[in-house]
Amino acid sequence: MSEIAERFRVAVIVGSVREGRFGTTVADWFAGQTRQRADVDVDVIDLAEVGLPLTFPAFGSAPAPETARALEKVTPRLAAADAFVVVTPEYNHSFPASLKNVIDWHNAEWHAKPVGFVSYGGLSGGLRAVEHLRPVFAELHAVTVRETVSFHGAWERFDAEGRPVDPAGCNAAAKTLLDQLLWWAHALREARAARPYAA
Repeated sequence: MSEIAERFRVAVIVGSVREGRFGTTVADWFAGQTRQRADVDVDVIDLAEVGLPLTFPAFGSAPAPETARALEKVTPRLAAADAFVVVTPEYNHSFPASLKNVIDWHNAEWHAKPVGFVSYGGLSGGLRAVEHLRPVFAELHAVTVRETVSFHGAWERFDAEGRPVDPAGCNAAAKTLLDQLLWWAHALREARAARPYAA
């Protein structure tokens, strides 16, 4: 297989849209780790820049023109991805509505693709949000990888320039997550090429 065919596009999804959010700090760090790999192209999808509405059209109906324009910003990027990494905080023991919204606006874009998680928060490090996301992605025929990266007390884990205060530990965790994610990306891309996935 050629070098070009062996490259993978990883979409890093910034899940929080809250004003003053910390998610961009975490996502920027993780995207930087991902860009160090020679076999990956990174696409950071910031949901704060997408603007999908919460109101859905009736089944079988086309979305409104402004919604269609919002979807044009994100749907082709999700479809082109070989794998996803969701960067999520924990809101009330679960994940943000912005994440559920972008997930629900799409379907086939998630099918037979791997999803990894980078979470952040207080004592739990956002892990309860991750565990709520796993069955959601299972329903959409995605494969979630076992390893995660989580930042407990996240605001104390980065310095003023957005750099981790314990780079060795979190960089190693990111590598483990990416190794698993890309193993699945490779396996699932080959499987989809050999036999189209039927949901």
